[in-house]
Amino acid sequence: MASIDPGLVPVRKLSSGATLPAIGLGTFGSDRHSPAEVAKAVEWALEVGYRHFDCASVYGNEAEIGQVLDGFPREELWVTSKLWNDKHDPKDVRPACLSSLRDLHLDYLDAYLVHWPFPNHHEPGASAASRAPGARPYVHEEFMATWREMERLVDEGLVRHIGTSNMTIPKMELLLRDARIPPAVNEMELHPHFQQPELFSYLMERGIQPIGFAPIGSPERPERDRTPQDTVDIEDPVIVQVARRHGAHPAVVCIKWAVQRGQVPIPFSVRRDHLESNLQAVVADPLTDDEMLAIAGTDRGDRLVKGQVFLWKQGQSWEDLWDLDGTIKS
Repeated sequence: MASIDPGLVPVRKLSSGATLPAIGLGTFGSDRHSPAEVAKAVEWALEVGYRHFDCASVYGNEAEIGQVLDGFPREELWVTSKLWNDKHDPKDVRPACLSSLRDLHLDYLDAYLVHWPFPNHHEPGASAASRAPGARPYVHEEFMATWREMERLVDEGLVRHIGTSNMTIPKMELLLRDARIPPAVNEMELHPHFQQPELFSYLMERGIQPIGFAPIGSPERPERDRTPQDTVDIEDPVIVQVARRHGAHPAVVCIKWAVQRGQVPIPFSVRRDHLESNLQAVVADPLTDDEMLAIAGTDRGDRLVKGQVFLWKQGQSWEDLWDLDGTIKS
């Protein structure tokens, strides 16, 4: 028996009619946690009551996670994986998906996402200044060639939904114009200090479910993504005050806020007590309307995962990845 009834966890209804648990477990262990540690966290999460797991081939731990998922009733799980940047060539998409399926011991994925819209691979541990050989900017025609293969995965039944990650409105506009099967979800950085209200509303209005990584501000993100200007959500006075009122940790308040706002947070932890408190956060003691409004006012536009390693020229700023002026950089 799960310590928290999975049936109590809120769900999001996707455009397909499928339901997605409104909180999941992220499995990006950065450089701080081994595949075995992440797999143990998945095992504990199943025992606690999680049924949604956000995976990716580049995290290097899908095989270990698959050992944990093996034999668990498939119909009770939602499992996402992602196509990494060095597999954007159309001939590589299906083999990459099959590799993740083998590693995860699954016959199908509930969702398969294009991890980044840029075909720029970097080695694990690469510095923020590193650039992939042959790195290039977003080219829509190339992205659509990748997307056509993603659509074929749905046609084959290998994948039930396809989606995007780290997209922007200008790129999404082009994809929605040209896609035969539109994205069901978009994974993006979302936390109180980085609420992305314009992109969030854009997605919700078009029936694309936002999934939020770094929901408490990513305290364990790689060193290359840290800058002196970064802020810390769980130290925000408003969030701390709300946490005291609820007798909870500020991280729990961030999770409550995310689910009540309408996004799907995917927090990560290797501590069972944290796994349990994060899941408990979404089934009891909701935030009040006034508390939600107060947290909405903490947005600082502080992007923590900047993605510098996906730039394509020396001397560029990370802002070039995010189409901040409404145009796609070339």
